[in-house]
Amino acid sequence: MRVPPAAAEPPVVWVDGRLHAGGGAVVDALDHGMTTGDGVFETCKVLDAVPFALGLHLERLARSAAGLGLPAPDPGRVREAVDAVLAERPLARGRLRVTWTSGPGPLGSERHGGSTLVVAAAPAPAPAAAPSVVLVPWTRNERAATAGLKTTSYAENVVALRRALAAGAGEALLANTRGELCEGTGSNVVVQLRDERGAPAPELVTPPLSSGCLAGVTRALLLRWASEEGLPLVERAIPVEALEGAAAVLLTSSLRDVQVQTALDGRPLATDGLPARAAELFARRAAEDVDPT
Repeated sequence: MRVPPAAAEPPVVWVDGRLHAGGGAVVDALDHGMTTGDGVFETCKVLDAVPFALGLHLERLARSAAGLGLPAPDPGRVREAVDAVLAERPLARGRLRVTWTSGPGPLGSERHGGSTLVVAAAPAPAPAAAPSVVLVPWTRNERAATAGLKTTSYAENVVALRRALAAGAGEALLANTRGELCEGTGSNVVVQLRDERGAPAPELVTPPLSSGCLAGVTRALLLRWASEEGLPLVERAIPVEALEGAAAVLLTSSLRDVQVQTALDGRPLATDGLPARAAELFARRAAEDVDPT
């Protein structure tokens, strides 16, 4: 089904069984997802009213919930909510967000043991045509209790992304406490380094999950499909100083897919060769299966 482009409209929001098509959705003011960031979420790209890789995103939602000690949401109930939201607003291109929190709680870190499920969708613009990235001075703690979990505690990402936007870039990269490249504020990172002669290395490298980065769905699919098709992509720790001479940088995320960056800290980057092949491979395989397992 081909869906016409959506005009500027408020998000459609489903909260615990009730659909709000024109805004005005209500979540308890004492919900722990708001007062303490005690929740997890997933974001999916929507094309022609169909969310991409929803099954994989719901699997990760359950893993993130387990990491916080929360019960997993019922995947059937989540899918019903997703269907209701996208039936109400069949987006040509959009963003779908599923949020799961520990529900209303006290004004402190204790929990009452409830839950809140929110599903929302809104139009989303296509990725930037000439994307660039900057390295910011803050770090991820790879040993934190929330390392690798997609939680609603996102304030440090907001601060880092503001720094990137102020510098004219679209994303910020962060190192971890060991001085290794970790991830972006809302993306995983893939790098083409240089060999001893200064030529682009014959492989792409992405930080391992032990770096503290999120186990991105797009990242995992790119690793799998690259392995199946012989594209040289490996997981390996990357000293953050190696970025200074990197030949190419790619970002992977649900809304970006595999996005080749044109500049790092204002320095032009290569966009052809292996980076272009990686982006093409992902676009082709994603078009073949909208719900890969």
